Amino acid sequence: MDIPLSLYVHIPWCVRKCPYCDFNSHEQKGELPERAYVDALLADLRGDVEAAGGRPIRSVFFGGGTPSLFSPAAIGRFLQQADRLLPFAADAEITLEANPGTVEAGRFSGYRAAGVNRLSMGIQSLDDAKLAALGRIHGRAEALAAVQAAHRAGFDNFNLDLMYALPGQSLAQAEADLRELLSLQPPHVSWYQLTLEPNTLFHRHPPTLPDEESIGEIMDMGLAVLAEHGYRQYEVSAHAQPGRQSRHNLNYWEFGDYLAVGAGAHAKLSLGDGRIVRRSRARHPQAYMEAGAERYSERLLTSQDLVIEFMLNALRLIHGVPAYYFEARTGLSVATILPLLDKARQRGLLQADPARLQATSLGQRFLNDLLAIFEPD
Repeated sequence: MDIPLSLYVHIPWCVRKCPYCDFNSHEQKGELPERAYVDALLADLRGDVEAAGGRPIRSVFFGGGTPSLFSPAAIGRFLQQADRLLPFAADAEITLEANPGTVEAGRFSGYRAAGVNRLSMGIQSLDDAKLAALGRIHGRAEALAAVQAAHRAGFDNFNLDLMYALPGQSLAQAEADLRELLSLQPPHVSWYQLTLEPNTLFHRHPPTLPDEESIGEIMDMGLAVLAEHGYRQYEVSAHAQPGRQSRHNLNYWEFGDYLAVGAGAHAKLSLGDGRIVRRSRARHPQAYMEAGAERYSERLLTSQDLVIEFMLNALRLIHGVPAYYFEARTGLSVATILPLLDKARQRGLLQADPARLQATSLGQRFLNDLLAIFEPD
């Protein structure tokens, strides 16, 4: 079975670093080096043609940073030339992340013409006070205008990000935020909890967040409201209308392969010689553009790496994955993990069906405990 292949493209600049963000992003200083950076991306991708093994690119995802800081012309030039290097599937999903504070009304039409067919917008909240607390550069009015602009540009497939458990957020505020977002009728919603990640401003100077009991109440409310509006939860924080799941993210969670170009980008590839490797690029944009032949470092995944990484991804999916995916995508026999599977099933964390690797509702609730079973001793 051919392992599906995706492409991730990292655009590392943003207008201002958000206090909760631990991604590889760099504040914009002066004019962006669009042409030089796209040249570097294409040179990088050229070196990965052999690793692709003739497989078509099934999805492309421009992440950041803030990819919408790049012009439609720059995005279009990359897509056009990338398609010549590694042909895209006829129905390839091509997603661009956009910050409502960086998008002029006409730009979405430009991205659509350039080949982008899906947007992912970091709304985060529709409450101006909460957006200010999160350090966002946009307000509620700009968020609403961005969604309207996406509709006008012909995007019928897009995701909206919304956070909950924000500083000082009550259950009523969280519900009002979610219901207003759903009134915009997004085909896909990423609804996730604000967490304090290491190496962020919020980690060094933590705001006052809701307590665990309040967060639990917000979670229960949110899942009920999303289901009420016809959204199906298919991953821990991903909810979609029927047929609108993110194909790119599904490929991650199903342990598919993905090329990755751009500053700080990380790829996972199954090579023809049986090895499965991770490749990582230089984190700083200037270092990346100057990397030349030394464009990535490579790490071979061990059997232990493969077990935990496969489970870390697959068990996030509400319906799990077919059991045969484990062998097909790691090269390991499922027999090597049977004692661990039995242990997880005995504890009620994994479904009993031997043909499927799927967390029970208890396992979904205590996912870290389930994953710990597969960690090396």
